[in-house]
Amino acid sequence: YQPAPLSEKTLPDTFVLQISVLYKVPVIYSIASGDEKEYFIIDSSTGIVRTRKNLRWEDFPVTFNVRAADSSNTNIFNEAPVKVEVIDENYFPPVFPSSLLEARLEENLPATPIVQLKAQDNDTGRNGLLTYGILNGASLKIRIDEATGMLYSTAPFDYEEEPTEYQVVIYAEDDGIPEKKRGYCTVVIKIID
Repeated sequence: YQPAPLSEKTLPDTFVLQISVLYKVPVIYSIASGDEKEYFIIDSSTGIVRTRKNLRWEDFPVTFNVRAADSSNTNIFNEAPVKVEVIDENYFPPVFPSSLLEARLEENLPATPIVQLKAQDNDTGRNGLLTYGILNGASLKIRIDEATGMLYSTAPFDYEEEPTEYQVVIYAEDDGIPEKKRGYCTVVIKIID
């Protein structure tokens, strides 16, 4: 048996699955082994498995054995494994150390790095894996490396002929389950004569 993965936010007494056997007399269901941390409980007559307490993602996957025994002779039984997986919830959005940064860029420079952006995410695994992007304010001359967060120009700026200040809203997005979360930062780029 392998029920659908559970969320680590699953409450106690949540239905997990129902075990059933084909047998000529009533059976008694029990958890025989593998549930050392006692996350699950089974109804001895219906075979319904429920959560007993809050689940800790770090403890999963768990494989435990369920036993169906003859109600009149418990020496006659069969067992089946149940594998339960738990999804690590995405609790935290990415956070930039500052929501507003100022950067200076000299005019007439070829493609050049402007500022290194780095957000933090307190989640682990893929929930803490970040990619960067430009939300708005980007000219055709400003790009961000989505893996590293390096903001850079792709062509020279002209102090006399173009705006001397650009506001670019940057986001960091995690790869969270079940939903992705974002954090934001505004970079004010001042073109220097």
